[in-house]
Formats: sequence, structure tokens, C-alpha cells
Amino acid sequence: MAIAQRANLPELLGRLLAARGVGPEAVGDYLEPTLRALLPDPSLLRDMDAAAERLATAVRRGERIAVFGDYDVDGASAGALMVHALRRLGCRVSHYVPDRLKEGYGPNPTAIRALCERGATLIICVDCGIAAAAALAEAEGHADVVVLDHHKAEGAVPPVAAVVNPNRLDCNSGLRHLCAAAVAFLTLVALHRTLRRAGHFAQTPEPPLLDLLDLVALATVCDVMPLSGLNRALVAQGLKVMARRGRPGIAALLEIGQVRDVPTAHSLGFVLGPRINAAGRIDEPDLGMRLLLCEDPIEARAMAERLDAVNKRRQEVEAEVLGAAFAAAEAQAAAGMPVLLVCGEGWHPGVVGIVAGRVKEKFNRPACVAGIAGGFAKGSGRSVPGLDLGTAVIAARQAGLLETGGGHAMAAGFSFPVERREAVHAFLAERLAAATALPGAADLMVEGSMTVLSATADLARQVERLAPFGAGNEEPVFALPRTRVVRADRVGKEGATVRAFLEGEDGGRLKAICFRAKDGPLAEALLARNGQPIHLAGQLRAERWNDDVSACLHVVDVAPVI
Repeated sequence: MAIAQRANLPELLGRLLAARGVGPEAVGDYLEPTLRALLPDPSLLRDMDAAAERLATAVRRGERIAVFGDYDVDGASAGALMVHALRRLGCRVSHYVPDRLKEGYGPNPTAIRALCERGATLIICVDCGIAAAAALAEAEGHADVVVLDHHKAEGAVPPVAAVVNPNRLDCNSGLRHLCAAAVAFLTLVALHRTLRRAGHFAQTPEPPLLDLLDLVALATVCDVMPLSGLNRALVAQGLKVMARRGRPGIAALLEIGQVRDVPTAHSLGFVLGPRINAAGRIDEPDLGMRLLLCEDPIEARAMAERLDAVNKRRQEVEAEVLGAAFAAAEAQAAAGMPVLLVCGEGWHPGVVGIVAGRVKEKFNRPACVAGIAGGFAKGSGRSVPGLDLGTAVIAARQAGLLETGGGHAMAAGFSFPVERREAVHAFLAERLAAATALPGAADLMVEGSMTVLSATADLARQVERLAPFGAGNEEPVFALPRTRVVRADRVGKEGATVRAFLEGEDGGRLKAICFRAKDGPLAEALLARNGQPIHLAGQLRAERWNDDVSACLHVVDVAPVI
């Protein structure tokens, strides 16, 4: 009530803000997050000043720069961000993304030597490099290296020109929840400041930076970073940039994904992200970065169509692995294992991360999924909030159980000889034993109850003021008790979506929709048409068509009235 009264807000919005730990003095920055209020001094990050000085020297000398990226969305976004910004400063910039199957993750000696042989005098590693000291040593005497990463570090950092990583052990910036693209953006802020102070822009206009925020927003959401503080501002402002559709690659991908309204965090995570990721998983590793760099709308459209086709192929490959992974994980969950580790001969390494995420969601446990080939298991893991999988994987590698391993709290990659499978599983289970206290399925957090009559378009507009939604700022779920479904039918491709029209005991009417319902219990309950009331839970969203705004309940759960 205090928040609502002091900020002149509806009571429900005040309660939702309070539940998120937002005090009266922080309401303004939360509802209207701006970089002016929330952007920190980049120099808070260890080695940032050294990185900015080395990049500034490269700009002034017109050096040849190589950006070494990664094949996921964060790596593609961070790479595109650096390449685009440095080219606008007049640099000659090339990029390199390793092949997941042939080279694996991160810098390798062969690739680093090749970049040096092509004339690069500065190599910038984005979203990788923190654990690649041996590979980066290949550049010594030929090129300087700057690492812009966010993965967990262990021990000493690579002995290169600069290592900017909020998760390095000696960094006290307090910015450990930034993705690599956000680290890259802060580096560009520091670079421009360094050049400005040196008078570099006295004779030439300073290129803009804010128009790069669409890339930062895309990476932040897709790398599942918490949407609070600085990340919230980066995504909120980045979505505004993306809404202008000024980047041909993103505009083409939004069109392919049929995102006709203003993009949201959901658009980034469920429309753009999977398509960009698909290339690195089972196709050309740098196709995603090339799309983000593309300036020709026709060429961008062709690449977007290819990514869409690759993503459909990825879904088919994923489906082949998912059933077997679920079956194996179910047996482990039934046995009370706190961590699920499932492996399969021939499972495509490009989809094991996605499958791990699905297994984690289904069983509410940290999940690791690996494909076996040549006697080695290579895979990825996904964790649940509060359990640091990356640290556990690094510890397993330090203990000699893993050949490779690293990551961050919510995701990790690893490999090990098949004969160590049980030992690896036991080690991770011991390190993450707290997972045994988790329920078999994630609890559904309901933040309020409303009647059908009160579920209005105005209320939906108030709720969306809390956006962007995602990790660390989940979209509110409301309960609608004793509601009747007056009509329901299947819509969309293959009828996997159920559309329903609801009626409350108060006489109110409301549209509802349930995605990915297929033939599950939610679809069964909505399509029953028996006239009996049911309890519903879902997210209330504002839908826009031309100048009309209406409310719609996105159903996430159904319960019978007992």
C-alpha cells in the first residue's frame, strides 16, 4: 500500500513491486529503467582501463583486429557488437567463430595462429578466453589479446593485455550477472571515453553506441541473465532500439518469426534466440553473427530463411534425443539423484544443451546431457536458481574427472571418458546435494487472485509496466477461481494451441489461450466443455490490434474445483 500511495500507482501494481523487493525510492528506476540512472563506471571492472587503452591504440594506429567469438547467441551478439563498433571507428576488423564439432568451444592454438598469420595485431575474445591461456599463448610476439568474457574463472587469468570479466576472482565490480555482450558494450563505453579524452573526436563525429543495445538485449535474455538492475535497463532500452527494426538481420528474423508487434523479451528468447543458436549447433558456426552484421535487407532475408530452416532441422534432431533422455532421467529422479546425468551414443552435441534445459524443466533438478562418440561423452548442463552448476563442473575438472569443463551458475559444458561416467555423476551429486530438497516439479508462484470481470485491458497494461520479464523478474501469474469455459477450440499449426473463451461467476468474459497444449491435461481440461467451473492460473497480457487493446489470459495451469 505504501508504494502505491507514494508513487500514485494502482494497489495491485504496488503489491507486485513490493513482492519484487522494490522500495518506494526505487519505483521510478524500476518502471522506467534508464542507462543514465543505472549504467556504472566501466572502470569498476578489473582491467577495463587497460582494455580501453589497448583498443584506443588500435583505433589510432588503424591496426588489423580479429574478433574471436562463440557460436551461441551471446557470443554472436557480442562479436557483432565489437565488429560493428570498431568498423565505425575506422578499424579493419575480421571475425572468427570456431566449429562446435571440429574445434569445440573457445580459442584453440590453430585458430589463433591463423589469425596472426592473416595480419591481426590485436585479437579480441568475446564470450570466451578466460580458460584458454595455452591457446592464447600462440599469439605471443605476433598480436596482443584482450579477453571480454563472463564465464567463471579459476586461479590466475591468462597473461594477456587485458582480461575483463566480472566473474574473475579478483574483480570486485559487483557486476557478475552481466552477459558477454554487456561486458563488450561497457568496454565500448570505456573505449569511446578514452578516445574522447584524447581528442580523437575533435575532427570526426563520434559514432553512436546506443543503437547497439538491441544486440545487448538479445544476448542478455537468451543467456538467461537476471533482469534486474543494469540488465533491466539494457534490455528495456534495447527493446526500444529493436522496435525500430533498423538492423536488417534482426528485422528479417522478426518477420520470419511473425513478430508483428513491438518485440518483447519473449520475442528474443523464443523467436530470435533459437534460430540464431541453431546455426552454431548444426550448421555454419558464424551464420548467426553474419546475420547480425548484415546490412543488406535482401541478403539478410535469405540468411534469416536459412536460419529458420536450420532451426526446424534442429527441432527434429532434438526430438530424436529428447524421448530417450527423459526416460533415463526419470529413472534417476525416481532414485532420488540430486543431479541428472544422461548420456547416449550418437546424440548430436549441438542439441544436448537444449535437451538438458528440457530435462531440468521437467524434473526441477540440475541436468547434464551428453552425446557419446569415440569413447568420450561431450555435453552441456543446465541448472535451477540457487545451485551453481558452473562451479561444480570446474571443480570436477580440477579433480581430474573431466577432460574439459566450465561455465556459469546456470549453464556449463563438459567432456569426459565414458568410463568415468559414474564417478562424474557422484561428484556432481555430492557438490549439488542441496537439490534433493527441491520438489519433483517447480512450484508455480501465484502472485494474486482476480475475477474474470476484473481482468481488464487496463489491468493488463498496468501489469506490463513491470516488463521486461524473464529470469529474476518473472511475469506475474494470477489465479482465476471458479471459471467456466464457454467455448474452446484448437488453433495454429498441428492444433497444438488451445483458444478458449471464459465466463466468470460475476458475468465477466475473457479470452484465454494455451500454447504447446497438444494432447496434455491442460488441453483436456479446456476442451472438456462440460460446463463445470475450474480454477485457472495464467499471465494477463494486453493484446493490441490496430487501435484496440484487449485482455487475454495465457493459461499455465488448471485445477478442478473440489
